[in-house]
Amino acid sequence: MTFSRREVLALGLGAAALTVLPAGAHAATSDELIAAFTGGAPMAETGVTITAPEIAENGNTVPIEVAAPGAVSIMVLATGNPVPPVATFNFGPLAAEQMAATRIRLMRTQDLVAVAKMADGSFARATANVKVTIGGCGG
Repeated sequence: MTFSRREVLALGLGAAALTVLPAGAHAATSDELIAAFTGGAPMAETGVTITAPEIAENGNTVPIEVAAPGAVSIMVLATGNPVPPVATFNFGPLAAEQMAATRIRLMRTQDLVAVAKMADGSFARATANVKVTIGGCGG
């Protein structure tokens, strides 16, 4: 099988386009992620607490804590990051308390959103704003 120069050039450009533009390179928004987590169910504004600093001097390590008594799962999103999902914490029936603490990376000043799925199937939400002076995602 022989190829002309045009065919080789077309195959090479096609291969390069496939590596540069991967299929499914769609970043979901925070609202889409919340809708997928809740199935579109209504959310209460009480029942979840986020503890985070008001001002983070360095976005590379921002300590946060989320708690939702009676929760089965808690999803945390950083709405201003290139990839909003931070973590999803799942709690079993033997969990002493439904609380998690970790350090996260924030690109810039933004809102943190925590959505909790309660044991009865309802959902609750909390939001906290964190001002970042030095971004953690290259900003």
